[in-house]
Amino acid sequence: MDFAVVGVNHNNTPINIRETVSFTDTQKIEGINFLLDNGIEEAIILSTCNRSEVYIYSKNILDKVEVVKNFYQDYFDVENIEEFLFNKTGEEAIKHVFNVSAGLDSLVLGEDQILGQVKDAHDFARQLGSSKKVFNKLFREAITVSKDIKTTTKISHQPLSISYIGIKCLKEKMGSLENKNALVIGLGKMSKLAMKHLEEEQLNNIYVTNRSYEKLKNIQDEYKNLIPIKYEDRYEVMDKVDIVISATASPHTVLKKDEMPKTSNKLIMMDIALPRDIDKNLNEFENIEVYDIDDLKKISEANDKKRRELASIGELIIDEKIEEFNEWLDTIKIDPTIQSLNDKCSDIREDTLDYIYRKLDLNCREKKIIDKMLTSALKRLVREPIINLKQIKDSGKQDEYIKIVEELFDL
Repeated sequence: MDFAVVGVNHNNTPINIRETVSFTDTQKIEGINFLLDNGIEEAIILSTCNRSEVYIYSKNILDKVEVVKNFYQDYFDVENIEEFLFNKTGEEAIKHVFNVSAGLDSLVLGEDQILGQVKDAHDFARQLGSSKKVFNKLFREAITVSKDIKTTTKISHQPLSISYIGIKCLKEKMGSLENKNALVIGLGKMSKLAMKHLEEEQLNNIYVTNRSYEKLKNIQDEYKNLIPIKYEDRYEVMDKVDIVISATASPHTVLKKDEMPKTSNKLIMMDIALPRDIDKNLNEFENIEVYDIDDLKKISEANDKKRRELASIGELIIDEKIEEFNEWLDTIKIDPTIQSLNDKCSDIREDTLDYIYRKLDLNCREKKIIDKMLTSALKRLVREPIINLKQIKDSGKQDEYIKIVEELFDL
């Protein structure tokens, strides 16, 4: 049994491909069921704005990597998807889980949002029964270590969220955001962060829209200069704003070129959603500029030097935890042998008790005493071999001893 991760992410894949292979919850269910039906023991799908990755634990891991690659190709029907798919196996795959959870593989180094997304992906798979003993241990450890890294290094205290970088990009394009007007579409975490950062830039008015108008009214007191508008009226404020920021979970475009009214004012639009919210063809208007997540990379790279210094500390913490996890993996190799020994003892106990009960006329109390004595004796018989097996650190020696025990006890 071994680990692998297969997928695409911001490191090697442009946004137009990433948004095409982004999983909905329904697609996650279908994908996980497909993987389990094809002999993969455990599977988790992580799908965010910057990555679409499938984690697996299985026998014949290289063959199963091909199964996942073929799944991407057939399910999403993306031309030349194999050019973008990456895969890691063994220790590299384990380390990838830890790095992703800690935000050390994120577009914005050390960002907080990915930790919640990893936790949600694990919970989702656990409910489907595709995250079992090994992945439950691996992902729980990765989530715990990520929290430790953030507490130890304070890496996320450096203000470099996607929303922050988006606002920084807008500020660079416009010189200043003071007294400007903005429209924010969506009420998710990134949208709320964007509103917080916009407030700090002393904007005049911030129009906010969402499909649920009731949710808009509930947050009205949290932000200054907030003006809720109905979702169907979002195009009507385009001539009143200088900035548009969109970060919804919609699978469809929320701003379309053929529905955009003609305006004389210059508009800069920041699309920080995936799949993308804003029709890229809006760039064809002379007075409109549209930017997406991939446009933020250069700004991110120029501003995360301090985070990289802190990330090196996080990597040392991860290396120590991976070593502990590998030791745990070695111990679970003997689980089938221990189970077989216990099953052997159980069979002997049942056969022996059956023989004694047939030969002797015993009352209920006497039967319980004999059962207890026999069970205790059999446990003492296998206790030492089990303890000794668990204490062997050398993987090769452990495999050798497991084989000897199985032969001696005819398991």
